Amino acid sequence: MHCAIFSKLRRLTYPAASSAVLAALMLATGLAPAQDAWPSRPIKIVVPYSAGGSTDVVTRRMARALGERLGQNVVVENKLGGGGNIGMLSVVREKPDGYTFAAHDVGYVIVPHLTKDMPYDPAKDLVPVAVYVFSPLGVVVNANSPYKTLQDLINVGRANPGKLTYGSGGEGSSPHLSAEALAFAAGFKPLHVPYKGAGESVLALMGGQIDFLFTTPSTAAGNVKSGRLRVLAMGGTTRNKLLPDAPTFAESGLKDFSFTSWNGLWAPRGTPRPILDRMVKEIAAIMATPEMRTFSEEVGAAPNFAVGDDFLRMLNEEDVRWKAVIDKLGLEKK
Repeated sequence: MHCAIFSKLRRLTYPAASSAVLAALMLATGLAPAQDAWPSRPIKIVVPYSAGGSTDVVTRRMARALGERLGQNVVVENKLGGGGNIGMLSVVREKPDGYTFAAHDVGYVIVPHLTKDMPYDPAKDLVPVAVYVFSPLGVVVNANSPYKTLQDLINVGRANPGKLTYGSGGEGSSPHLSAEALAFAAGFKPLHVPYKGAGESVLALMGGQIDFLFTTPSTAAGNVKSGRLRVLAMGGTTRNKLLPDAPTFAESGLKDFSFTSWNGLWAPRGTPRPILDRMVKEIAAIMATPEMRTFSEEVGAAPNFAVGDDFLRMLNEEDVRWKAVIDKLGLEKK
C-alpha cells in the first residue's frame, strides 16, 4: 500500500455531501422493484474494535437509527484484532447481499501503511458508503502539570530535546501520529511511551507518568470537569462545544494544525447499487436529524458527513496526510 491507495477514486467536495448529492438523496423514492424486499432480515455491522470505544459507541447509535428507518434490526458485532484487519477481513469474505457492513475509523487509512501483508485490499474489496461524526484530537496534560498553555509545552520541548514524554494506545495509532505531527510542526522532539490501549495512556497521564497525550473531547471531558486533566489545545476551526474553554490550535499559535478522528461505513465489493443508494439516503436523513446532531455534540464531535464521491475524496486526502507523518517518522511495515 502507498499514498496512492485511493488514487483512482474521484475527488469532490468535503466534509459535507455536495448539494447535488444531497438533492439526489432528497428526491430519491427508494429501491427499484427488484430490491423492494431488502431488508427482509437483520443487518449486521462489524466493528473491528472492542465494545465501548468511540467507534463502537458511534456505530451503535447509527445502527439504532438505521434500524428504525429500515424496519429491521441492525446489530453490531465486535471482531477485534490485527489493528482492525480481522474484523474488516470478515466483512470482505461475506456475501455482498446488503446484510453485512463494516464500521471503521481513521485506522482504515493508517493501517495499510504499517502492515506488510494486508489480508485484504481496501480499495478493491470494500465500497465506501458514508463517513460521519467527525471528532477533533487535542493535547491534554495532567491538571497539576506546569504546562498551562500549548506554548508552555512547546517551549520546554524545544529547550530540552527528548525530555517531554507522551503516551498513546500503541505505535501507529492516531494519537501517536498526531503527537509526532505536532512535534514536527512546532520543532521539538518528545519521547513516545506506547501503552496497550488508549485507556492505559490516560491513566498514565493522570498518574503523572507521562507529560501529555492526544485524545478526543469525549475521552477528555469527564476528567477535565473533575479537575484531573487540562486541555491545552483542541483541533477544529472553532472551539469544541463539549470543552468550550479549550483553545483551538490556531488560537494557540499553530494556524494550520488540526487532526480529526472520524467514523465510516463500508460494504463488501459487489453489494447491489440500489442497496448502497438506500443506505446513503437513510444515513443522510439520519445525520440531518436534531437527535443525531445532539448526540454528536454530546461526544464532542461535529455532525458532518460525506457520502459517495465526497467520501472517496476525503479518504484520498486522509491517506496522503497520515502517510506523510508515517514516512517522516520512518515507521516500517510489520
